[in-house]
Amino acid sequence: MTSSLVRGRPRGAASHISVRVAHAVLGSAAGLVWLVLPGMTTPAEVPVAPARDVAVASAAAAGGAQDGTSTADLAVPLLAVGAAAVLGGYGWLRRTRRARTRTTPGGAPVPPPAPPVAELDAQARAALVEADDCVRTSGAELGFAEEPLGPAAEPFAAALRSARTELAAAFRMRQRYDDGVPEEAAARRHALAGITGRCQEAGRRLDAVAAGFDRARALDRDPGEALTGAEARFRGLTARTTATVAALADLARRYPPSATSPVTGYPEQAKDRLVFATDRLNLARQAADLGDLYRAARHLRAAEGAVAQAGLLVAAVERLAADLAAAAGLVPAALTGAEAELAALRSAARAPGTGPAAGERGARLRQADGVLAAVREDVTGGPYDPLDALRRIVRALAALGAGRAGVLSAAALLCARGVTGAAAAFVATHRGAVGAEARTRLAEAERLLAARPAEPLAAEALARRARELAARDVGQYGRPRATAAGEGGWADGAVLAGILLGGEPDGGPPAAFGGPRTRARWARPARPAG
Repeated sequence: MTSSLVRGRPRGAASHISVRVAHAVLGSAAGLVWLVLPGMTTPAEVPVAPARDVAVASAAAAGGAQDGTSTADLAVPLLAVGAAAVLGGYGWLRRTRRARTRTTPGGAPVPPPAPPVAELDAQARAALVEADDCVRTSGAELGFAEEPLGPAAEPFAAALRSARTELAAAFRMRQRYDDGVPEEAAARRHALAGITGRCQEAGRRLDAVAAGFDRARALDRDPGEALTGAEARFRGLTARTTATVAALADLARRYPPSATSPVTGYPEQAKDRLVFATDRLNLARQAADLGDLYRAARHLRAAEGAVAQAGLLVAAVERLAADLAAAAGLVPAALTGAEAELAALRSAARAPGTGPAAGERGARLRQADGVLAAVREDVTGGPYDPLDALRRIVRALAALGAGRAGVLSAAALLCARGVTGAAAAFVATHRGAVGAEARTRLAEAERLLAARPAEPLAAEALARRARELAARDVGQYGRPRATAAGEGGWADGAVLAGILLGGEPDGGPPAAFGGPRTRARWARPARPAG
């Protein structure tokens, strides 16, 4: 019976071994023949010379020939034996190496140990954060470049859309992974690898067009037009920020603190971004006047990032004011619609039927009646939070499987979009500290809102969780220090915001359009002027 070891060996291996053994045997046999050959071929008689002198010379020559033959007879066999030994050793060495690298059964090399799941998980989280930062930064800079570039901006916009698609798929995979899907250990490892791969592909899409984007903008050759555009946007945001301060103060007078809490402090943060932008715009102008166009472009890029974030913060306050006004107008209609749906549910509950299910449904109906009564009391009793009132109405009906159409559906979408937008603004303006978990929950909330049909209740819950996780990450990061004005002013806050990448006393280079390989390209030493 053939052993398992022999069965596992490939046919070619046995033939190779046979050939090597034959070579070794033949070499050894040749050596033995040469060792024995002198004794078998030595002449028995010495020929007699015809004359004495000739005999003496012949004897001397014969003696020399005999000595030479003896030496050759010893050397050649030794060389043959040595050659055989070398051939045998070479064959053994090749067989050993082949066995170490063989991929067939019986000689398979031991694969390197797979990285621990914790390591793969950390890699996937880091890849998500990096890719999300690249996409956000690229979107912000493209916002400054689209109008000046016109149709020439389309290849860069297409690359950004493609990167966002890859990133959205990665976030979806991560959400499913966090939800326990898939369950098998091997499949979960593959899922982590897939998340990392998707993020890397998103970065590659942006890296591929980063050089062309720089050539199109030409900030380091002629930053004048871009600098003028950034200054104009800065002035417009300054006026909007001032108006936002007044608007938020008005909201605080009209509504309870819970209504304005999602954007508390946003006007002040917008002012901080604008102070930083003022500093960098001034430095950019000075560098441009001195002919140091590379340094001018670097400062301009940092200023653009700060202006873009100030715009996000101001827009969040403006959106909340609009949402509160819309919600206040929607509450009466939502109450009427909810009461109508409850009346229909009560009529259905009067149908014959008993048991725990009917009793539970009756309890939920009474609870929903209580919620609607409390909302009516708040509306008539004084300042109230209209978004919170809508949220309570929608949730009370959702517990009964109702409220999924008409005015209640619109109310649910309004609430979910407001919470998701506020969470998105917080993550975007604090992304230097926000980790992968908060970003994943936010991405899933945005996906559910964009779905057909939308899932506003689930989206709102995820957005609230994202905001909580992001606030935790920022708290662990620490409060940025506001330094004196100048090149290094407000650098810590700019690093926390993700405007600057850190690593230098002035906050490091600005993040730029591109993927992981190119987003820090403004870190190169400034070129000499001229």
